Amino acid sequence: MAQAAPVPGGMSRPGRTPEVEAARHARPPDVFDARTHRIARIAGPVVLGLVYGYWVAADNRAGGAITGWNLLLGFVSALVFAVVSMALLTLAPRMPRELHALLWTAFVGCAFGFLYSQTGHSIWRATVISLVVAGATFATFFYRYYTREDAFGQRIR
Repeated sequence: MAQAAPVPGGMSRPGRTPEVEAARHARPPDVFDARTHRIARIAGPVVLGLVYGYWVAADNRAGGAITGWNLLLGFVSALVFAVVSMALLTLAPRMPRELHALLWTAFVGCAFGFLYSQTGHSIWRATVISLVVAGATFATFFYRYYTREDAFGQRIR
């Protein structure tokens, strides 16, 4: 039988050694450099904005012919979506967690409501469904920020 020999001061508990504690709080390795992160902070919202603009334009034309007004609606929707999402990515993390979640909730609710209103359904139906989506978004984001930030907005994980 192989057993550990007793040591002065007793045995340390598993998981409480300095090496394990440091590994628990260490961030995962950063694969990309700072330049790539700067580009991604702009490219991500732009790509999502283009997808959103195309989706708005496709819903608006409802399978009909593509017109100049339809293209304009798609590009303006893409521009607004990209600018607002970049602004939120910049400003929202500086807000308290409740306001942070509320800002993203308003953005998601408005974006979904506008997209759904382009399908031709009644405005009341679009409003109710966007409020449901916004409520689910608020619950999800508030939980996420509440469990990963302290009361001062500092990330703890």
